[in-house]
Amino acid sequence: MSIQKIAQLAGVSVATVSRVLNNSDTVKAKNRDRVLQAIKEANYQPNLLARQLRTSRSFMILVMVSNIANPFCAEVVKGIEEQAEKNGYRILLCNSGSDIERSRSGLSLLTGKMVDGIITMDAFTRLTELAALIGDAPWVQCAEYADAGAVSCVGINDVDASQHVVSRLADGGRQRIALINHDLSYKYARLRERGYKSVLHLRDLSYQAIEYASDLSAAAGMAAMTRLLTTEPRPDAVFAVSDTLAAGALRAIEKAGLRIPQDIAVVGFDGTELSEMVSPPLSTIKQPSRDIGRKAVDLLLNKIDNPDAPTERVMMNWRFISRASS
Repeated sequence: MSIQKIAQLAGVSVATVSRVLNNSDTVKAKNRDRVLQAIKEANYQPNLLARQLRTSRSFMILVMVSNIANPFCAEVVKGIEEQAEKNGYRILLCNSGSDIERSRSGLSLLTGKMVDGIITMDAFTRLTELAALIGDAPWVQCAEYADAGAVSCVGINDVDASQHVVSRLADGGRQRIALINHDLSYKYARLRERGYKSVLHLRDLSYQAIEYASDLSAAAGMAAMTRLLTTEPRPDAVFAVSDTLAAGALRAIEKAGLRIPQDIAVVGFDGTELSEMVSPPLSTIKQPSRDIGRKAVDLLLNKIDNPDAPTERVMMNWRFISRASS
């Protein structure tokens, strides 16, 4: 399928099709819609090599995630891919496992302009190491919000979200609220723990119990919850920093013969599909995961087009979903 055929199908000139493919803002909205519809119907794939030669760009974005098995990360990546493709880009996915050597291997794609920019979802504590490897290439940090520095980022207010969860549990009469957290090298883990502790302090709740899961898996959540159940007094509520950890906590509580939420209420974080699939359905903080990914692409493309553009820090909205687990 040629660009000339697309123009014929859309009833516009070849020049108009070319401007749409190059994201020109001079195209009338109705003509843009007609071209995009024709492209969709014809399953047209533009000649990327020709575009690269014409623009000196690869039209590729490197996306580095710490754990693609994490449902939240997977949803963010879907948003990244959708927005990238909408703007004529493709993504290369690197599952770094938070390993600096694997990151170094992925970032070698910067050599020779094989990618035009990078979106990372790595631990905040690794940003200094990554910065040394990335240099002045266009870069956006996604889901790990940075309060300062030269890297644009997008995320949510983790402190506010966790404070909301713990406050709701306390308002519901829960006196012994535990936390299942993860790796404190991630800023979200530190911020969600900060929110948890601040509400306990403000409410004058003396009970505090924190277990750190070995990874973001249901098995690790189950192990952490099992440890909490051996303490005296045992918690009457647990807040987990991810839905996968909360799902594991549900299994441990049920295995112990306790009722949810009568004996122990459970709340997760992220709002993934998993939260609806478990039994009982999980109360959770819903992150706008795909919108976070889409916004990260917008920030990156702005940096690619305008290298001297100021750093942007975007806070997305979150919402609490109340279900049977609490």
